[in-house]
Amino acid sequence: MKRTIFMIFSVLTLPFFDQCSSVPDTGRKQLDLVPHSQVLSMSNTSYKDFLSQNKLSSNTEQTAMVKRVGQRLATAVEQYLKSQNSKELKDYSWEFNLVESPEVNAFCMPGGKVVVYTGILPVTGDETGLAVVLGHEIAHAVANHGNERLSQGLIQQLGGVALQVALNDKPQQTKNLFLSAYGAGTTVGIMLPYSRAQESEADHLGLSFMAMAGYNPQAAVGFWQRMAAQSSGQKPPELLSTHPSDEKRIADIQKSMDEAMKYYNTSGKQ
Repeated sequence: MKRTIFMIFSVLTLPFFDQCSSVPDTGRKQLDLVPHSQVLSMSNTSYKDFLSQNKLSSNTEQTAMVKRVGQRLATAVEQYLKSQNSKELKDYSWEFNLVESPEVNAFCMPGGKVVVYTGILPVTGDETGLAVVLGHEIAHAVANHGNERLSQGLIQQLGGVALQVALNDKPQQTKNLFLSAYGAGTTVGIMLPYSRAQESEADHLGLSFMAMAGYNPQAAVGFWQRMAAQSSGQKPPELLSTHPSDEKRIADIQKSMDEAMKYYNTSGKQ
């Protein structure tokens, strides 16, 4: 019986394992089952739905800061990837919005659709702290971590069926899987956890991205220390759930600091 189940699973999923891509910069191989055009289409629809169901911040100063820091990071990342002959962001149309919520969280969906929750701003403290968060979330998108999680979810939760079949047969379940894969946790109620490898990649890439944009990456240490303090004696913020230990995360960030500082020192920092 077990052999039969294994053979069925293999038939369903074997073609998928040829569909791999590489993470920009790190080169790590990842499962990539879903066509980019389909992901972007679902992202645009889901992002509009999310904004229609959540209240945008009325604080014009904070909203302007989110948009300013986000666009500065996006420009730097696009320039860097272009210099590497990468077309990873060719179909991106960046949007940065601040949403009223006590959650200490943020997310970036495919196509450059970004949300920051007001609850994280007391932890970021200033523009540089916000750049840590946005650099980290943009890194998840650039590294296609959401698509990787969506691909894994299609296999684990929907039996390895193709996305189009899942959309037709189980539209609401597929929508929830998509949203949770990209971190829009309040809509679904639960987030698929990023793996520790993905988190380490997002920390590493995000550190470099903020440095390229002219933000001092050394601020990342203080930010993650403040985030760690948020989880003291209570449920950790979504941004920390199932992530590497605070000590390891900060130690790894410090190991990446020399590389990030090289970008910072040549960025025309302000």
